Amino acid sequence: MTRFATWNVNSLNARQERVEQWLADVSPDILVMQETKLSDDAFPALAFGALGYETAHHGEGRWNGVGILSRVGLTDVVHGFADGGDPDSDARLITARCGDLTVLDVYVPNGRALDADHYQYKLRWLERLHAHLDAVTAPGDAVLIAGDFNIAPTDADVYDPKAFEGQTHVSAPERQALGALIDRGFVDVFRTRYPDTPRVYSWWDYRRGDFHQGRGLRIDLVLATAPAASRVEWCVIDRNARKGQSPSDHAPVVVDFAAA
Repeated sequence: MTRFATWNVNSLNARQERVEQWLADVSPDILVMQETKLSDDAFPALAFGALGYETAHHGEGRWNGVGILSRVGLTDVVHGFADGGDPDSDARLITARCGDLTVLDVYVPNGRALDADHYQYKLRWLERLHAHLDAVTAPGDAVLIAGDFNIAPTDADVYDPKAFEGQTHVSAPERQALGALIDRGFVDVFRTRYPDTPRVYSWWDYRRGDFHQGRGLRIDLVLATAPAASRVEWCVIDRNARKGQSPSDHAPVVVDFAAA
């Protein structure tokens, strides 16, 4: 079995101790993180190495940043897009081979507002992901795209769809871009296990007591190709990691894969 997890940690500087404790408690074989908010030089590779993990990181310092921890092997690391285009100005994508899985760790742009340049950047970023997939994967590969997508796939993944009308995360073009990945043969792992479970979220705003009031979004996803999806044995959103002192505003998504 391989235990895989994705977690937007919202600053490793602020949450390194929590992440290390969570690793000890949950024992994932692979963890992909988003919003590390560290440069590559500042990434705590030695600390994670002491816990048994190889690491790869793509960071820029104050913002963004993605990292992979693996204790089942870590090879073929690609920082950013491999589509032959200009480098992305943000550190939002890192790809690696971890054991028998090809893993894409993604921190999709937020979008900010439907009339913002950042929203168009978000749609272009998601479109570039297809050419990147063509470059780093082959048909029949067991592939995971995991991370903070900043997209709620359906209204069932939003605590109050009416409150989000006209905003990012739920707009038709964003959902269509996510749907284009599904059309490539990826499946939303959580919904394969819990197709009809309502009010299950992975992100809650820090303000207004949203976590305790159940006002959240499910925007942290694990997408898998059929060779990986067929091996899923268990999946959970670890709400406990959102509790306590100074948590991230995201909870980890944990998936157990049977051996190939």
